[in-house]
Amino acid sequence: MSRRTLACAVAVVAVLGTATACRPADTTGSGGTTSTATSPGDGKADGDRKTVPDVVGMGLQSAQDAAQAAGFHRLTSHDSLGRARMQILDRDWKVCAQNVEAGAVRATDTELDFGAVKLDETCPAHDQAAAPAAGTMPDFRGMSVKAARRALDSGTSIRVDDASGAHRFVLIESNWQVCTQNPVAGTKLTGRPVALTAVKYGESCP
Repeated sequence: MSRRTLACAVAVVAVLGTATACRPADTTGSGGTTSTATSPGDGKADGDRKTVPDVVGMGLQSAQDAAQAAGFHRLTSHDSLGRARMQILDRDWKVCAQNVEAGAVRATDTELDFGAVKLDETCPAHDQAAAPAAGTMPDFRGMSVKAARRALDSGTSIRVDDASGAHRFVLIESNWQVCTQNPVAGTKLTGRPVALTAVKYGESCP
């Protein structure tokens, strides 16, 4: 091979090497398709929204199972009779109300709250979950002592006496219903102590 031919060959190799080095890197991957970034608005896909099932009338445990099967896992429950009892054994309770209407389409991270009563109790015409006091004294008559306590600020001083005059201790407050209260309903709450009298459910207020 002549010197001129050799020089030309070296020059060609150099040019090809330069062209290869300057070529943009292939970002398509082995499949040859370019991945597209998901826009922020696509974070909630259709799969994240489900239809809320109708669980009214079901046992509480069955209702929770149905909700989970439908894709909802943030579940809670409360006492529909306003007694603030805990639903310790779900199978002993039945659902009277649900906070999200059956058939509604909601995000699967929506919290579903089921109002319930015990199996041998009758559902009330309206759910009686106690709401927090909003600056004025609520009417607690007929509600459980526990529900009354929950509705008031946690720092409120509360005295509870047996309205029957038998001087019984009020131990399980969800089993006692309020007969009288001081201050009366509608009074502005200013931090003053609250006094309640109560009898057990099934008893009549004097």
